[in-house]
Amino acid sequence: ALLSTKTAASRHDSIPAGVAAIQQLAADNGFTVDHTEDATVFTDENLAQFDVVIWLSTTGDVLNAEQQAAFERYIQNGGGYAGIHSASDTEYDWPWYGDLVGTYFRGHPRNQNAEVKVADRVHPSTQHLPALYNKFDEFYSFRDNPRGDVHVLMSLDEDSYDPETHAMGGDHPIAWCQNYDGGRSWYT
Repeated sequence: ALLSTKTAASRHDSIPAGVAAIQQLAADNGFTVDHTEDATVFTDENLAQFDVVIWLSTTGDVLNAEQQAAFERYIQNGGGYAGIHSASDTEYDWPWYGDLVGTYFRGHPRNQNAEVKVADRVHPSTQHLPALYNKFDEFYSFRDNPRGDVHVLMSLDEDSYDPETHAMGGDHPIAWCQNYDGGRSWYT
């Protein structure tokens, strides 16, 4: 896995803890992870070494046009993408990326507890979860509801917390996956 945490806008203080968690997952599950904040690694030759590229809490415009084209070819050749948290707050001027991630970030209320509904308890990323659980987090809302374009894995019960000005209505997906442009995409 290639783990990118490059930011060009706001930066989450949780990035070091996220990197450590993914490195521990790699150690526990027998895969390797290369961490970078260097966009020059987004070349055809380098990306071909990886099964998945993880964008962890990235923000803003992090790749130039040449690097974007290399990443598109990587996905088109069957590569995998995992977007975590503010990966949806990245590359707003690159429509292909918006389709890959599923939708773009719109905002979030204050951190608080909410009920998470697991829609797919068979998918490998959610099979270990109960059908409903309570979680304290920074819950994102999105510009568009991605349902219909993606396979929703989890959603929020907006009646269980105060979405403030960030309500999405009765259907608020927060994790999903899809086959996209020849590759695979997963976001949470």
